[in-house]
Amino acid sequence: MRRIILFVSLTIFFYINSNSQWIINDKISDSITIKGINYIYNLEFEKAEKEFQNLISREPDEPAGYFFYAMVDWWRIMIDYENETYDEGFKNKLQKVIDVCDKKLEQNEFDIVALFFKCGSIGFRGRLYTHRNSWLKAADDGRLAYPILMKAYKLAPNNYDLLLGIGIYDYFAEVIPAQYPILKPIMLFFPKGNKNRGIEELRIASEKAHYANIESTYFLLQVYLNYENNPYEALDLALKLYNKYPDNSVFHRYLGRTYVKLGKWVDVERTFSDILNRYYNKKRGYSFLVAREAEYYLGLYNFYNNNYDEALNHFYKCDEYSRSLDRKKNSGFMVMTNLRIGMIYDLQNKRNYAIKQYKKVLDMDKFENSHELAERYLKEPFVR
Repeated sequence: MRRIILFVSLTIFFYINSNSQWIINDKISDSITIKGINYIYNLEFEKAEKEFQNLISREPDEPAGYFFYAMVDWWRIMIDYENETYDEGFKNKLQKVIDVCDKKLEQNEFDIVALFFKCGSIGFRGRLYTHRNSWLKAADDGRLAYPILMKAYKLAPNNYDLLLGIGIYDYFAEVIPAQYPILKPIMLFFPKGNKNRGIEELRIASEKAHYANIESTYFLLQVYLNYENNPYEALDLALKLYNKYPDNSVFHRYLGRTYVKLGKWVDVERTFSDILNRYYNKKRGYSFLVAREAEYYLGLYNFYNNNYDEALNHFYKCDEYSRSLDRKKNSGFMVMTNLRIGMIYDLQNKRNYAIKQYKKVLDMDKFENSHELAERYLKEPFVR
């Protein structure tokens, strides 16, 4: 369900004139928009809000300023998604965008600007509902957003910025039925996708889109790393995003995860040590949640380098943080951390402690092959 909402709820960082070009006619407004978007991605939220408030003042009857103003709260949520402080304000701002769009659509049902920003606003609301596990509300927003997307696509099918949304749809419309067979009946109501075409569309948008280039790069990075198992392509994108926005903790973590997939452990240690230092220095975006991830991967780095005492120090921290963060179910970090601790105890000839760890893992929610490994090491101690 989360993936269904993902491809029908699109990040729409663009603005369309009467010729269906994603370019704001007014150069000053265009400059304001680009500056504000850059502030968002570098997590300079107060500066971004100032730019979009300026845009709203210049164009109070257009949805762009209101939409981007809402996106500031979206990224506040993105960097600390366990925190629900901004949820209601974000939904209220999205409703304002929808109201402005509806007013324009009453005058012209083919107003492509209004169609796109209305679709984007409903979609982002649906994405928030998925984060909060409100599946029925999320599904309903997906149902509302999809026909608006299709109507807008028919009006402007050839545009680099638009390729972000089309690329996401094409990719996930093929991938979802293959990975989640239970969803195949639902997908019968949607047009068929093509994942290779979707990747190419995202690539073109990443390189050529005016407003959506960064968001397209970010989506393409997630596709390569999380679905295509292609960390080599992902690394170029992760470096591109991090080098452009070095203060964005989301991009920073994706760079570290890419190094993990590639087995570049020196880079893993350097990247996650930097992330952990930023947490201790209280940099925006480097939250308790981010520190937990850094502790896990630093533990993994030391584990693979036979520094077992240092690895345990990091894994103990990760376990401690997880006990505070995992309110509803055990995270993968907690499960795998406790499994690794047991493996280290075996290597240190602390078999009784190792057995306690493996039994603890079996009492936790299953994550990937955690239960199979715990059962194996209960029968025979882990060895390198």
